[in-house]
Amino acid sequence: MRKLLVLALVGLAAQLIDGSLGMAYGLTSSTLLLVAGVAPAAASASVHLAEIGTTLAAGVAHWRFGNVDWRVVTRIALPGAIGAFAGATLLSSISTKAAAPWMAGILFTLGAYLLVRFARPLRTDRVGSRLRGRFLGPLGLVAGFVDATGGGGWGPVATPALLVSGRMEPRKVIGSVDTAEFVVAGAASVGFLIGLGSEGFLLPTVAALLIGGLIAAPLAAWLVRIVPAQLLGAAVGGAIVLTNARTLIRAAELDGPVRPVLYTLLAAGWLAALVLAVRALRRTRHSRAEAAQATNASPAETVPTEFPADASALAVGLATTGTPTRR
Repeated sequence: MRKLLVLALVGLAAQLIDGSLGMAYGLTSSTLLLVAGVAPAAASASVHLAEIGTTLAAGVAHWRFGNVDWRVVTRIALPGAIGAFAGATLLSSISTKAAAPWMAGILFTLGAYLLVRFARPLRTDRVGSRLRGRFLGPLGLVAGFVDATGGGGWGPVATPALLVSGRMEPRKVIGSVDTAEFVVAGAASVGFLIGLGSEGFLLPTVAALLIGGLIAAPLAAWLVRIVPAQLLGAAVGGAIVLTNARTLIRAAELDGPVRPVLYTLLAAGWLAALVLAVRALRRTRHSRAEAAQATNASPAETVPTEFPADASALAVGLATTGTPTRR
């Protein structure tokens, strides 16, 4: 019972992160299951089965808050499902001993990518431009494959790629990626069911993760509007890197003074990324404040105060066109 309660809390925390950042439910849950000694294929299978429920709840919540772009959802969901099914089939055929470092390596790489990505300002200068299908289709395919083979990765691949494009509001990127993940999780679960059978799913674990995720989903859809993605992404990325580094170091049989040196370097990199993320967040907020101040400048400040309102308009019209301008 204590273990199931801990897993429910893990699911709750993972969904809070995922719903407000657009990624990391699978990364967080799978990482902790691997640390607990669960086989890689069983961990990924169980997480994806739980995600069917959590992503459905998250999608509905994001839709109600207006965070979903359905065009993007339809363009990435089907390729993502194909990639996830293929990835689940591949992972099911690999032995546990061989799969553990493979899966940890994928999670480590994705965590490092989060650190690098969120240490820089998020681009939003082209919001409103259309995203092409030839970009969304391959993105969904790759993200779905990585997601199933790594136990997580749909969000860490899809969300930053859409954020980097600068063509969507961050909240709509997160809402659309979370909504499309329902289809991806379902396809991955079917692939694991075919490859592992029903015994490949740890049903008590699935239930605990699902309960925690369902509780957190509505709150996470609201938090996406107020939580700084910059800081959350860097914090989660560092935690994932350090956790999966443990598995990789063991697989490489690195002993002696090498281990503490590696952990120290990774921790220093995490701290540096957090500092850069804070600076990037401050620069972004400063730029937005300046833009808002310029936009909200009072028209009266640019008009000579000795003219009454109608006379001001007439003077401006004469100065610019040579003819009176009436307001």
